[in-house]
Amino acid sequence: MSAFDAFVPPEPSLARAAVLRGLADRVVAVRPGERAVVALDGVDGAGKTVLGRELAAYLAGRREVHRASVDGFHRPRVQRYAHGRTGETFYEDSYDYDSLQSRLVEPFRDGKPFVTAVFDVLADAPVTSAPVVAGPDALLVVDGIFLHRPEFVDLWDASVWVDVPFAIAVPRGNARFGPVGTAEADPCDPKNARYVEGQRHYVAMVAPTRRATWVLDNTDLDQPSWRVEGRPECGLQARPGPPEGSSGLE
Repeated sequence: MSAFDAFVPPEPSLARAAVLRGLADRVVAVRPGERAVVALDGVDGAGKTVLGRELAAYLAGRREVHRASVDGFHRPRVQRYAHGRTGETFYEDSYDYDSLQSRLVEPFRDGKPFVTAVFDVLADAPVTSAPVVAGPDALLVVDGIFLHRPEFVDLWDASVWVDVPFAIAVPRGNARFGPVGTAEADPCDPKNARYVEGQRHYVAMVAPTRRATWVLDNTDLDQPSWRVEGRPECGLQARPGPPEGSSGLE
């Protein structure tokens, strides 16, 4: 488990639990009888990793579930900063997407041994993780930023955009690393500029809410809501979506 995955989510509120159940019902129906990959995308601090852990708990006993994060596929520091420290280089140079596909997603789909991480960004060193083989009906849930990139359009069977404004996501994300002062809480502060600018660039270029299968408004952790979004729910068992404006509660 990476340092980014160390937070243990509290018991969800009744409203959050109901939304998680509704979303889990959708996720479990992705390509039944086949291996399927579901992406959880969103800006830093949106709550993607915690959502992945919560979904895995709600999916337990219904389908075999494996989890991974793009954070396990960082490039070495020297490569990440080789072309500068701009928002654009944060978007372009942070991750080893070839390894994400060739060592995680493709072997998972083929029923071959796969690994969930190849690099520890905090240690700035490669890691060796035990290979895993998934069953024929397994789900792989991958969380991280930039997962609706154009080159990933066909990589996921379904996806979630975890929607949170920067004013909430930035202090929430920085709280993982220590006390949050005025600078750490401000999306416009120079300390946050590279990361916020890179993610603004991504959102403007890709419009992930239009690519996602579902959008989860995770601004209020106790009162989230979700909706079916623009991408067709291919591979899903027939199931009506929540009415417009609904929280998705069953």
